[in-house]
Amino acid sequence: MSVQRLNRISEEIKREISKIIMNELKDPRISAMCSIVSVETTPDIKYAKVYVSIYGNKEEKERTFEGLKNASGFIRKRLGEEIKIRYLPEIQFVLDESIEHGVRISEILNRIKKQEEGKNID
Repeated sequence: MSVQRLNRISEEIKREISKIIMNELKDPRISAMCSIVSVETTPDIKYAKVYVSIYGNKEEKERTFEGLKNASGFIRKRLGEEIKIRYLPEIQFVLDESIEHGVRISEILNRIKKQEEGKNID
C-alpha cells in the first residue's frame, strides 16, 4: 500500500475517532480535555496506534485512559460504520505526553532566562 494512501487512512481514522469521543461517548471517566494527537496505522491496516493527549492530573489521566481502552470496541464499531475500508484496524490507545513535556521544557527555559536576566542586572 502506498504511503500516501496509508497517511490518508490514518488521518481519516484520527478525525472520526475524535468525533466519536467528543460526540458519542457518555463515559463520565473520559475527560473533556482529551485529544487525539496522531494515528499510526500499520501497512496491512490490521492495527492502528492512536496517540492520545490528556490534560489534567495523574488520576484524571489514568481514569480517562482506562475509559478509552474500555470503549475501544464501541469506537471500532462506530469507526466501521463511518469509514468504508476493507479491513478495519484494531485500535490501540497510547498515552502521548509530548505536549506536557514541551510545556515543562518551556517553563524551565523561562526560569533560566529570568535567572540570567537577574544576574545581568547586578
